[in-house]
Amino acid sequence: MNRLTKTITLRIDANIYYVLREVVRQCNQVDAARAGATSHGKLTIESALGMLAEDLAMTATRPGSWEGAHMSQVLSSHGYRD
Repeated sequence: MNRLTKTITLRIDANIYYVLREVVRQCNQVDAARAGATSHGKLTIESALGMLAEDLAMTATRPGSWEGAHMSQVLSSHGYRD
């Protein structure tokens, strides 16, 4: 299936970038231990943020899914949902 994509440029604090590298490293250790039995396989920072963007979109497209419901809670925690 050929899917259209969009490119987003994101500026983040350098410290956040280094922490995200560590988070991705930890996720990839789990992915390897599970022989790739994770939803998105081995991650990069870009693919991890893409995965979170998919889940954020599910607050509108699949609000009853666990991904949509949990991301909706994150939005509520930041004051963006009633």
